[in-house]
Amino acid sequence: MGTTPNTDSGEKGSKEFKLFAAKRILLGAVGIVLLLWLVSFALSFFDSPPSETDGHTPHVADMPTSTDTAAHDEAATPAGHDPADTHDEAAPETDAHAAPETPHVADSHGAAPAAKPSDAHAPAAGHGTSTADKADAHAPAGHAAFTASGVKGVAFMEAMIAPMHHELEERFYGWRPNDILDFTDNVNNYQLGVLEVTRRTAEVLAERISRTGSTQAFEKDLENARSNFMINADDYMLPSAETSYKEALESLERYKTKLENGSALFYTRTDNLIPLLRAFENLLGSCDDNLVKAHEDDGTEVSWFRADDYFFYASGVAHAMHSILEAVAVDFAKTIETRRGTEVLHHALEALEHAMHIDPILIFDSPPDGILANHRANMAGPISHARFYIGLLIETLST
Repeated sequence: MGTTPNTDSGEKGSKEFKLFAAKRILLGAVGIVLLLWLVSFALSFFDSPPSETDGHTPHVADMPTSTDTAAHDEAATPAGHDPADTHDEAAPETDAHAAPETPHVADSHGAAPAAKPSDAHAPAAGHGTSTADKADAHAPAGHAAFTASGVKGVAFMEAMIAPMHHELEERFYGWRPNDILDFTDNVNNYQLGVLEVTRRTAEVLAERISRTGSTQAFEKDLENARSNFMINADDYMLPSAETSYKEALESLERYKTKLENGSALFYTRTDNLIPLLRAFENLLGSCDDNLVKAHEDDGTEVSWFRADDYFFYASGVAHAMHSILEAVAVDFAKTIETRRGTEVLHHALEALEHAMHIDPILIFDSPPDGILANHRANMAGPISHARFYIGLLIETLST
């Protein structure tokens, strides 16, 4: 008689094999995640920023009251430096080219010592506290180490220079979007975000903040800076992006020196600040759209690789914009306080700071109801809040 096949043993063997395979697959997935984490951790040593400065960083919460602000501006503003900052577009311009006087050096906390030249570009994380970079943490945080020179416009210039200076001079491996061998697209997109904020700021600075009106000649150094920032970020020769951007920063440094010695002007009227805020609002709107959209313009779904790019670009925008808006709180303090906009600006800075601190080791773009994170959506929240409050500040300053 023939033997009957044992079906029970076959089914048992199949179940054991499936269990064996499932365990191996799970262990393999865990191993891959750990390997990626170790690689990211190793890269963090190369992208760590230099030691942070211990100097006090001005913040909106530290701004003087309206009474103190007025007293501070009287002491800090040389003759000829826009004597009527809180007036509207009809502010008198007869004193625009008057001979400047030597300003009294003071800040909202009393007399301040002269800042060291080495502090001009030192980024500071958080509110004067030092933090270590995580993997692909993208730098100097947005708080520039402002010098308490008492000269209007100096804090703004230092905050504008600091983020790009870090990416060009202090970032390991320097400027990366024009590298022939591209291994670090996260840092690349972060740097593109920093660049875009700097470009828009340079445009408004040359067109509006440094001039009394459309009839005044452009400041030569600011014209040169604006032109050099417009070089494509991926140009690597004739000229290279790095060379052009470094020349732009040198031009901005010369303009800052002119402000300090009284040979250049910095106008803090509302009609000069509003164009800068509108440029920032539009840029945040673009970031917000890229962070929440599910499909590209051609109808294809946003891939995980593109989601990664959108996330780090927005992070770069948040860092650079936060730096400049903190300086706006210093140099435009009288203008903003007069229109009751200090609290609104504080909320915008808070939102940008939240965006700066979103720095995951791995970027996930899972569905909103999935068990894994959707880091684009996480970044979109504070970016959207910052855009809202900047728009509200524009309305406040316009009334």
